[in-house]
Parts: sequence; structure tokens; C-alpha cells
Amino acid sequence: MDVDDIDSPASASATGSLSAFLSELATLHRRSSSSSSSATSPPLSLPSLTLLSSAAVSASLFPRLAAAGLPASSLLAPLTSSFSTHPAPAAAAYLRLLLAPASPFLSLFSPLPFLSFLLALRKALSSSSSSTAPNPNSSSGHGNPRKRKNQRQQAAPPRSPSFLREALPLLADAAGRLPLGEHPDARRSLIDTATELAAFNVLAAVLGSNRNAEALQDVVRALLPVALSGAKSAARAAAVEFLVRKVVPLGDEEGVRKLVEYLPRLLAMKAPEKTDARALAVEAIVEVVQAMQPYEREGFTAFVVTMAKGKAKGRLFAVDMVLAMLPVLLPSEMDESSLGEDSWGLKCVRVLVERCSDTVGGVRARALTNAAQALDMLSERGVEVARLQEVMTIGNMDLGDLLRRRCIDDKAAVRKAALVLITKAIGLIGRPVDESLLSAMGAACSDPLVSIRKAALAAISEVFRKFPDERVTKEWLQAVPSLVIDSETSIQEECENLFLELVLNRVCKAANLHLGDDSVNLEEVFPEGTLDLLKSICDGEVAPCIKRICASLGKKKKLRPLLATSLQNIVTISESLWLRSSKPIEKWTAPAGAWWLLSEVSSFAPKSVNWKFLSHHWKLLDNVGQEDTGKASSEGDPNSALWALDRVSLLQTISNVSMELPVEPAAELAHSLLTRIENFDMNLSEVDAHVKSLKTLCKRKAKTAKEGEELIMKWVQQLINKAVASLDSYIKGTSQDSRGCSFFTPPTGKHKGRKGASTSKAMSEAVISVFTVGSLILACPDASVQGIIPLLHTIITSGNSEPRPKNLAGGDVSFKELAPSLYIQSWDTMAKLCLVDDKLAKRYIPLFVQELERSDLATLRNNIMIAMADFYVRYTALVDCYMSKITKSLRDPCEVVRRQTFVLLAKLLQRDYVKWRGVVFLRFLPSLVDESEKIRHLADYLFGSILKAKAPLLAYNSFIEAIYVLNDYTGHGGGFSESQGSQSSQGSQGSVRGSTLFAIGGTDERSRSKRMHIYVSLLKQMAPEHLLATSAKLCAEILAGVCDGLLSVDDAAGRAVLQDALQILACKEMRIHPSICTDNSEMDDEGGDSGTASALNAAKGRAVTQVAKKNLIQIAIPIFIELKRLLESKNSPLTGCLMECLRALLKDYKNEIDEILVADKQLQRELLYDMHKFEAGKGKSSKEAAEAGPSGSSPGPGQGDVAAKATVRSVLKEMNRSVPTPPLHTMSVPKVKSVLGPGGLSASRRPAAVLESVRRLEPFGSDDEN
Repeated sequence: MDVDDIDSPASASATGSLSAFLSELATLHRRSSSSSSSATSPPLSLPSLTLLSSAAVSASLFPRLAAAGLPASSLLAPLTSSFSTHPAPAAAAYLRLLLAPASPFLSLFSPLPFLSFLLALRKALSSSSSSTAPNPNSSSGHGNPRKRKNQRQQAAPPRSPSFLREALPLLADAAGRLPLGEHPDARRSLIDTATELAAFNVLAAVLGSNRNAEALQDVVRALLPVALSGAKSAARAAAVEFLVRKVVPLGDEEGVRKLVEYLPRLLAMKAPEKTDARALAVEAIVEVVQAMQPYEREGFTAFVVTMAKGKAKGRLFAVDMVLAMLPVLLPSEMDESSLGEDSWGLKCVRVLVERCSDTVGGVRARALTNAAQALDMLSERGVEVARLQEVMTIGNMDLGDLLRRRCIDDKAAVRKAALVLITKAIGLIGRPVDESLLSAMGAACSDPLVSIRKAALAAISEVFRKFPDERVTKEWLQAVPSLVIDSETSIQEECENLFLELVLNRVCKAANLHLGDDSVNLEEVFPEGTLDLLKSICDGEVAPCIKRICASLGKKKKLRPLLATSLQNIVTISESLWLRSSKPIEKWTAPAGAWWLLSEVSSFAPKSVNWKFLSHHWKLLDNVGQEDTGKASSEGDPNSALWALDRVSLLQTISNVSMELPVEPAAELAHSLLTRIENFDMNLSEVDAHVKSLKTLCKRKAKTAKEGEELIMKWVQQLINKAVASLDSYIKGTSQDSRGCSFFTPPTGKHKGRKGASTSKAMSEAVISVFTVGSLILACPDASVQGIIPLLHTIITSGNSEPRPKNLAGGDVSFKELAPSLYIQSWDTMAKLCLVDDKLAKRYIPLFVQELERSDLATLRNNIMIAMADFYVRYTALVDCYMSKITKSLRDPCEVVRRQTFVLLAKLLQRDYVKWRGVVFLRFLPSLVDESEKIRHLADYLFGSILKAKAPLLAYNSFIEAIYVLNDYTGHGGGFSESQGSQSSQGSQGSVRGSTLFAIGGTDERSRSKRMHIYVSLLKQMAPEHLLATSAKLCAEILAGVCDGLLSVDDAAGRAVLQDALQILACKEMRIHPSICTDNSEMDDEGGDSGTASALNAAKGRAVTQVAKKNLIQIAIPIFIELKRLLESKNSPLTGCLMECLRALLKDYKNEIDEILVADKQLQRELLYDMHKFEAGKGKSSKEAAEAGPSGSSPGPGQGDVAAKATVRSVLKEMNRSVPTPPLHTMSVPKVKSVLGPGGLSASRRPAAVLESVRRLEPFGSDDEN
């Protein structure tokens, strides 16, 4: 049934008869014959078109035309005019006439009417799409009465979709009959129309009737955009299927064989660049290649391998294509010949491996990602590990070397892809795992990007899962547990799950083990690596993170009771094996880490800990500790410290399970703890554990909370009084000894030994007493400490020159020299007292700051720094004014103090107790080049991750100031203004430049390289627009300052400032390219819509680049010209540095140097000469390196310098005349004329207005409130 119901006889009779149509056609024919040939024929009426659209009418039309004396060509002109007025009926009528019996093809088919017909067909398509779409303006009510008369004419378009379904088969039938070979334009238009309408049967008809290269070429050309479209659609799938089923089989025919063979190559060359679109293109090409003959596949594979060595776009496509080709080229069951030297599969794999070292970061990343998938594919097909290792080796670089280099790549996407490849290829790396590769994976766990940290976490955990040896275990524990404090929640959860799987579950395997009769050592009893794992987790740097992991897992109820049972079993088996060897029990120590881990997990599984087990080992450890108190101190027994740590962990475990203890054993234990504390003879590490355990027992076993508090207050006050008495006794005895030593004969021999032992014991008791008071006051802040404060004051101020009361005991004794440990512990205890008493803190905080500055004891400085950090949280207003003195510890001679200061201040900055203003930021900068590698690593993380997110504009706002600070320059612009210093409380205690402590002055190579490392680290934090503004500020404030005489280059500091500014302007981090804005979008998973973001970044990059070029021409070049004149007049050695800076700035504008330096022809020629020499020398060195023999001999003098010498011969003549660069006021500077204004140059012969405007550049924003 035809659309428009035009085949229905009822419809034909309703719209008119054939006689009426013939009469209308005769009229039109007479009118066209009588009029000029250029006049346009009127269109046929709609009833006539409807009549012609009927199959029955069109079949009998041509005999009636002959009978009426009308030629068939008389239909052509009215139909052509009707295509524009009634496109759908006219197109249907035209198709019916073409397909009618005895139709005169040559009379009806003409290129121009046929093109009009195709246009009408497209119009019908557009009208069908618009008619099927809902009209938002339509309503169910009555329409506008003015439009009712047009409703009859608008009744046809809604039926046009049905017309298209009938018209396309008719068009396909007609396409097979039309003489399209004689009319290539008509054929191309028909192919384009069929492609647009997705009428692939029409395309098949065209190919069926015109099997020549031109027709096939037109079809392929039309189908390429559809087959390579960037989105999945039915049209794309149909286009690819058409290529596979209709086009590829034509390759057997002689005329089009080459075209079909080159079809996939054409698709590859036209493939889009975007990732998703490129993946769809690869998928389409693979379908086409699979339908081809084997020799054609090999030819295309060779093309792709060659493509991998071409341009960047082709290399990127090739690494995707070879991965997709591997399943096609490799058999499902591999044998030795499948990856032979001449096999295409091996060549494809090697393309991937070679591209892993590509010069373009995107290609490297994609090659690494695809190499991981290729390894999976080869492993699934049964390729042996040894063969895979050979395949993944290129030259002398094996897989391990490749991964190590890519893990530290400067591109984020490459680092992530390398970590993914490690996860996939861990079986190929082999043991032992390279230490540098382990370090690279560990460093990647602290990468700024979340996705890279996730990939590194998975990679290093997979290595640990496969090879749990000692080195891997150590690196894993250093890298992974610290991620529990990561800002990303998913990383925290993954870290906890991995720790549970790889550490705690391994320990749980020891729960049901038993000691065999023939067991000799512990390593044979427990699973491999269990004891090493326990030993490593109690490391001082790792322990805080593991505590947090255990606490989090316990709250989530993921810690199994079996873990506590396993740890008890490990301790019991260790003790039994020791006793079996008939060794003394006092020499036995439990496996390192067992007691510590039990103390962390016991609070979440208290019922799994056996009280008999705890009681037995407490008595054992406590008795041994009491017996060896004096012996260990005198003989230095190494087991003493281990026993002390075990007792601390055991006490913590007892506190955790105290609710499960029976009443009588709990009371007995509390009495024992109190007695041990009162003796003041414990290791200092045990005191806190005893105090906390005793407090916990009192709280949990008291009937009421009030009773527990009273009981705690009672014994705390009792212990404080005894500690005061002990300390007072020691001070008085020491004072008496110091006073009477000059009146008595010194003891000798045996008496001297007894006296020394007694003094040592008294001092040790005093130290423990002071430390105990500090622990007690933190456990019970309400306790009275009035008796201890004067004694502590006497100790910490001993040796000072200030007058003291004569009746004050110990006033004339320097405890710092006599008892350094007591002196240090007294400061620590005083700090603890200040934390609970604000009035005391107001009196003593200045003393802490003074001692921090002048003390020569590194331990004391470290402890005071910790106390100052606590004071900053507790008394921010009191300590804030001392920040300039506190930050001096960042340059402390002791590495431990520097690292402790850095960590503590960084934490305060993160928590906003300290603001990034004043001296703080500038004094953190030298940490980037600290002698300690650990401090440098911490500084890189602080500036690269934390600071970049928290205060992104700080590096820009403080950059110029940092140059003056690091060079210790105090002249023009070299210090804070008084107003700025008064506004900042942190900077009010001294001038920022007053001390050289934080300066890295000097013009030697080492100092300059350190400063440049700091500058580069800051430049990497800046956005392109900030780099542009920084460049302008460097020119306006430093370079222009030298020209104005405000910054002197006669002294070393001024020369260093200028040299640094020139090197910064010339460094590659300062250069602005359009690609610099798109580097951040290389990680698609780090952002949102990557396509939109990339386009915006690209546009931003182009705009910034254009502004940078304009500023170079209008602002920088005039300053450089005058600066060069000034330096030449002074014969300054910095002239060479200036020329090198200019060469670096202008090397991207080689073709425009004549225009840029039009104001100074001499400088122009010198720069051209320098550039020629530099390029010739670089080319010569690379050629010598390539042609050097095995013995290292180089060829004779190259000829690359001849052209440069010939080119600059005239320049040498000018230079030999010693003609200096003329003054700027004598030159014509057309490039900056509009900037300088009508008044010309200022008195200083520089564009002063421009420089002043640059000097007035406001900061982009303040980070004080961030």
C-alpha cells in the first residue's frame, strides 16, 4: 500500500482523473513552448501529483501521452518545479514514472532534475522528523480560527514517514537502472543522500550496477564519517556491516582489489583522536580486517607497525590498533611458533613495549595500559613466563627497568598506567623485586592524584601478596598503612581491607598451631614471614597508623576474636620452646610485636583474652623487671628495654580487659601497680602505662563514678607528695655536696665507687619522680602541684645569672651540667603543668621560647618544640607572637629537631592554627633543599599537595619576596614594609631579612642550584596566568630596578638576585605553551567532562600564550635592551647570562626576531649568532655521539659550524668594531609605540608607564583565610 494512500482507486477518483491531468499538462506544455526558454515552468497541482503517484496510473500514462501528442520530456519541467512546492508527492511521482513500464529513461533522467529530486527527498526527511516530534505549542483545544483554511494543505506532511518507507525501496530499484556511470555528480549526490537516509540498499544497488573504482570510492567516502562517528548508533553499526558484507567481498574483483585492500588503512588514517571515538574506530576496523584475506591482514598489520613510528597521532592510534589486532593474529592455542621472531603477533607486542618509552606522555600511558591487557591475553593463551619475559625485553632494558622508569615519569597518566602494568605483570618481574622499583611504588602511594594513589596501593599490595619477603614487607608497611589518614575515604577503606587481608589474616593462621616434638626454632613452627611481619608492625614510624587501622577495624567489628587467640598462642609457643632449650627464663623475650598487637586488638575482643595467660606473664615480667632494675642499668642488658616494652603492652592489654577480671585479682593488681609507681625505679616508658592502667582499674571496679574519682585523686596526690619529697631530698643533697666539696678530702677507691653508685641511684629516682608527676597531672588535672613547681623552677633556671634567694636549695647548682637528664625531664614536666594551668603557662612560655633558642641540648630542643606545638593549640594567642623564633628550628643543626619542627608546624598549618603569612612560608622554603632526604620528601609533599590545594595563590604572591630572602638581599624591595610587619603578629618579632639563617646566598653552583630547585618547585604550583604575571613582575621589579639603580649589582647579593631572575625567566617551567593548560586533563578520571574541560583548557592556553607574546614584545624587550646597555657599560659578567635568557625567551619566535628586536639591530645580530652557534653545537654533539665507535673515538671536526660562521661573518665585523648597543632613546621602537604613548620615553629611557602599571599589579587573592 503506497503512502499518502495514492495507490487507492478511491483516492485517485477523488483527486481528479487522468484526462484532467493530461489537459493540465497540455496547457503547461503550450505555455512553456510559447514562452522563452529561460522561464521556469509552473508546478503541477497537488491532485495531479497524487494521481501520478499511483502505480496503476503511471503504468498507463505514457501510451495516453503519445495518443495526446505530448512528449515524455514535457513531464520533466513541471515535475522539477513541483519538487520545491510539494516535495513528498513530487518525489513519489518521479520515482513511479522512472519505474513505469515503457518509461523513457533518457527523456526523464537528467542530472539537474535528478539533483532536484534528491533535494526534495531530503526535504521530505526533514519534514518527517519535524512532524513526528511533539509540538510544544499544540493544544487539545480549539486552534486559531485564522489557520483553519490552511489545515487542508497541512494534512499531507504527517504521512511522510510512511512515504519514506515506500520511497526508499523504489529508489533502490531505480538506482540499479539509472545510467549513473555517465553522470558522476548525480551518482555522488545519490550516494550522499542514501547515506544520510541510512538507505544502505540504495548503496548496494549503486555498487551492483557500477562496479568500478569510482563508484566504490564514492561509497567509501560517504560511509567513512558514519563508520567513524564518535557515538554508538544504529547507523554506525549498519555502515560497518555494509563495509564488511558488501564492500570487502568486492576485493576479489580485479578493478577494485587495491581499493578494498587499502580500506582499513584509510579508516586508520581518518580515525578520530578522542579516546572513546578512537576506540569505536578501532572496533570498526577490526571487523573489516577480520573479513579480509590473511595476506590483506598482514599487509594492514605491517602498515600499523610502520604507523607506530610516525607522527604522535598515528603512534597513539597504533598502540590501540595492535592490541585489537592481537586476537586476530594469534591462534587460540599458542605454540612455540606463534610468537616467533617473524610472527606478526610478536611484532605487535614489541610495538607496545617500544611505545612505552615514547616521547609523548599520552602515547606512553596508552602503551603501558595496552601492554597490561596484552600480557593478560598472552597468559590466558598459555604463553610461558620465560617467553613473556623475552618478549617484554627491548635491547638491554627488561620489564623491571621499564616499570621503574615509568613509575617516576613526569606525566600522571604514565605513572598510573605503569602501576596498573605492575599489578598485571608481577609474575614476570621475578624475585628478588628490584629495590628501586619498590621505592618507586612506595613513593607513588603519596602521589597528589587520587587515582595514582589507588593504583600504587593495588600494585604494591599485589607485590606483597606474591613475594612477602623482608624487603617487600618493609616497603609495604612504610607506604600502605599511612594511607589510613588519606583525604580520600575510598583509599582509607581499601587500606584497612588490605591490612586485614595481608597482615591480620596471616597472623590468624597461627591460632591452631602446636609445638611439635622436633621443633627447634620459631620460624619452623609458624607460617613463613609471620614473625617478620609482627616485628615490622611495631616500628616507631608505622605504629601510629596501625593503631588507627586496628581501631577503625574494631569499630566496624571486622577484628575476629581468632586474632587475639593467635597472638596468645604465638607468645605461649615461644615461651615453651625457650624453656625446652633449658635456657633461663629471665633471658626470654616474646616475639617482637606480639604483645604490642595484642594490646591494640584486645579492647575489641576482651573475652578472647585468657586471664590466666595475662596473670602468668604479668608475674613473670614484673618479677624479672624488679630483679633487673639495678643490674640492667649497670650492665646495660639489652633485654631490659624489650622487657619494659612488653610490660607496657601487657599493662595496656590488662586495662582493655579489666571489666572481665575477677574482683580479687583486680585489687591485687592495682596494689601491685601502686607499689611499683611509689618505688620510682621503673623505666620511664613504663610509668605512663602503670598510671593509665591503675586509673582504668579504679574507674571500672569502683561502684560509682564519684567513688572512682575520689580513689584516683587520693592515690595521685599521695604519689605527687612522695615525688616532691624525693626530688627535694635530691636537690638538698646535691646542694650540700656542692657547698661542702671544697672542705673535704675527695673519696677514693671503694668509698668513691659507693658514693658514685648512691649518687647515680638518687639522680635516677629524681628523674623518675619528675616524670611521674607529669604523667599524674595529665591523668588527674585537678591534683595539687604547688609543692613541685618551685623545685622544677629551681632546676630549669639553674645556671642562670639571675639572682636567687640564698635560702633556696640548689640555687647555686647547674643541673644542666650535673644532671642533664633531670634538667630535660624538668622542662618536660613543667610543660605538662602549663598545659593544665593557664596562669602558669603565661609565666613560663617566654622561658620555653628562650631555652629553645639558646639550648645546646638537641633532645631538649626537640621536646620543647613538641611542647610549643601543644601550647599553640591550647594557648594560640600567647604563642602566636613567638612564631618567628619558633620557625628558626627549621634550620636547627640536628636533623631530628628539623624534621620534628617541620612535621609539627605542617600539622598546625593544616588545622589552621598557624596561617601561611609573614615569615612562615618563606622559612619553609629551605626545607625543599634540606640535607636530609626525609625532610626534602616531606617538603615536596607539603608544597606539591597540601599547599597547592589549601593556598593555591601563595606561591605566586610570595615569589618575588622569596628571591630576596634566599639571597639575603636587604636593599630595594628586599624586606617587609613596616606596615606589613606590624599587621602580621607572626612577623612582629624580627625582620624577615635580619638573619642569614634562612638564606642560601652565594653565586657558586651549589647555592644557585639549590635556589633554582626552590624556584622551580614554586613555579610548578602556578597556573599559566600566574606564570605570566610572575614574569611581568620579575621584569618590572628586579630587571627594571637594576636599570633604575634601585637594585645595585655592585655587591654579590644584588648580582645573585639579578642572575636568579634571569635564570627563572629562561627556565622551561616559566615558558607558557597552549599545552600547559591541557596537561592537567590527562587523567580523565580526576575530573568531570574531559572533552569540555580539554576544549576550555586549550582555549585558555592559546589566550595566555598570545598575551605572553604581547607582554614579551611590549614590556620585556625594552627592559632587556636597556639592561644590556647598562651591563655592557659596567663590563658585568652577567651580560652572558642576559644573552642566554634572551636566547631562551626568543627561540620560540625565531621567524619574528627581526620584528621583535627592530629597536636594536646589534642585539638582533648577536642573538642570531648565538642561536646558530647553539644549534650547530647541539647538532654536532648529537652527530658525534651517534657516530662514535666502540672505543669512544669521535670523528674529525664537523662541518656544521661552517654555515653558522658564514652566516654571521658580518656580525663579527660589527662586534670587532666594539660598537656598543646604542641608547634606547636613539632607537625607533615601533612595536611599543602604542604602549609608550605620544610622550615618547621617560627620562630613564624606559616605558615607565608600562613598568609602573606592572608594579601595581594586585595579587590574585589572599590565602590568609584559606
